[in-house]
Amino acid sequence: MKRFRLPGAVRLLGRGYRRHYRLTDWKTELKAMLKLALPLVALQLGQVAIETTDVVMMGWLGQDSLAAGALGVHVFMFFWLFTLGVLSAVAPMISQAIGALDEVGARRTVRQGLWAAVVVSLPSMILLWYSEDLLLLIGQAPQVAAEAQTYLRAALWAFPASMGFVVLRYFISALSRPRAAMVAMLSCVLLNIALNALLMFGMLGFPRLELLGAGISTALVHTAMFLGLLLYVLRDPQFSKYELLIRFWRPDWQRFRQLLALGLPIGMVLMSEAGLFAVSSLMMGWLGTTALAAHAVAMQCATVTFMMPLGVSQAATVRIGLAAGAGSAEGVRQSGWIALALGFAFMSLSALMFLTLPEVLIGAFLDPDNPENAEAFALGISFLAVAALFQLADAGQVVGGGMLRGLSDTRVPMIYAAFGYWGIGIGSAWLLAFPLGYGGEGIWIGLALGLTTVAILAIWRFSRRTELGLLEKAVYRG
Repeated sequence: MKRFRLPGAVRLLGRGYRRHYRLTDWKTELKAMLKLALPLVALQLGQVAIETTDVVMMGWLGQDSLAAGALGVHVFMFFWLFTLGVLSAVAPMISQAIGALDEVGARRTVRQGLWAAVVVSLPSMILLWYSEDLLLLIGQAPQVAAEAQTYLRAALWAFPASMGFVVLRYFISALSRPRAAMVAMLSCVLLNIALNALLMFGMLGFPRLELLGAGISTALVHTAMFLGLLLYVLRDPQFSKYELLIRFWRPDWQRFRQLLALGLPIGMVLMSEAGLFAVSSLMMGWLGTTALAAHAVAMQCATVTFMMPLGVSQAATVRIGLAAGAGSAEGVRQSGWIALALGFAFMSLSALMFLTLPEVLIGAFLDPDNPENAEAFALGISFLAVAALFQLADAGQVVGGGMLRGLSDTRVPMIYAAFGYWGIGIGSAWLLAFPLGYGGEGIWIGLALGLTTVAILAIWRFSRRTELGLLEKAVYRG
């Protein structure tokens, strides 16, 4: 059998980590973190741009369609983030393999990740098929639930391809070449707008399918992204050496179980966080269609800014994983604190934008000159004011989670997430909104309290593990 070897540049990368982390070179690490993080931030912004254009164009169908369609998008993302979380285990596993110069381990991890992309997608797809029943069970209006299901039954077919794209993007990011995924994502933003115009609004003779058309566009766009990136990986000499599809059906059950054991807690963390926002949307629905529409717009703005620290978080997982694989405690500390500082810097800018430009941001979704939108417009501005207050906490919790994932530390953060998001976040949101009578603003204050709790716990755990030298679980064992 032909001996597989990493490309020379990647072998040097692994040895470079061992040399580099003998010294405390913060400037070099900052440059490396930015080089990896900025394309990942752009990639995440491209991902949310697809959702944002969907929500914006749903708003053109009317306030009722916006409320139902945005609810459908949030439910879709709730399940999508769980599957994304499970597959996030691919990132530290590949990074630690490269840091330890384990070529075969890196290749097998990608293959088992593609297996997991299909396996983990199926439960979410089944649940989304029956989304109307789920939404009615939790108190949504029958018309809203029915229209949301119309969108979701088409969009759910995006899951396997979307998760395959996630695995491939983690693969190329671990090799410090994330730009191809970024280009694929940004190109598909334009494709999504075009398909929405054709299928939602019936342009150029196509049938006007409205929310159903938005769901079909979502499925087609994610499929195009996966096929485009797969073709690139198979043809580019840097990646084709891995021969990812050769003996693709040959199992590696030990690695598959390791991926699930590491990934399921990550999935639960992201599901807890997504649940916090999904339940907030459901509680807004109890306050009426106007509150739900305003919440959807403000939440979409917060989601866009969240993509910046999320990209930094993914870069932190890769950089810390490389350092951990090379056995460098100093490298782990260095990468972690630099990533956290970058996350705070990005979200400080977004907080300033929310406080100074709320009318412009809300006006992108709702026409301020339309009297029917006046109440929703005013509510959206008040929600953004609260969102500005928790931007740093949002950065802390997502970057802190990425730092811990780089150490393969996922089970305790899962407990933190359940306590912070569901115990503190949802509990306080319900208490403030309904018994105490603060309405929609109370729900958003509850979101802030939940995010702040998880941020404090995640940063404290990383600090404790690094200061006390508790890195034995991060040492790569093949």
